[in-house]
Amino acid sequence: MIVSMIQIIFEIPDIVNIKEKRKIVKSVLDKMKRRFHLTAAEIDLQDSLSFAQIGGAIVSNSKAFGETVMQKAFDLIEKETPVRIQDMKIHSEEF
Repeated sequence: MIVSMIQIIFEIPDIVNIKEKRKIVKSVLDKMKRRFHLTAAEIDLQDSLSFAQIGGAIVSNSKAFGETVMQKAFDLIEKETPVRIQDMKIHSEEF
């Protein structure tokens, strides 16, 4: 069993309150879950107004497949959401 994971830190420009931030983060997480069947959540920086850190994971039988899905999820976020990516990591573990 291979677990592939992604961690993304991004900046959300021009946010004036935490409610707007939560709306954007929820949208990003929903897109990841719906399109790629990932488990995804906001994992840190919840109290920051301008930054968010999210993580996602998928279980498969192939490291290449899992990391390809993670890269596609990252590409989706990069192209379709109003955020600036600060950091991104993809990692797989075999169990």
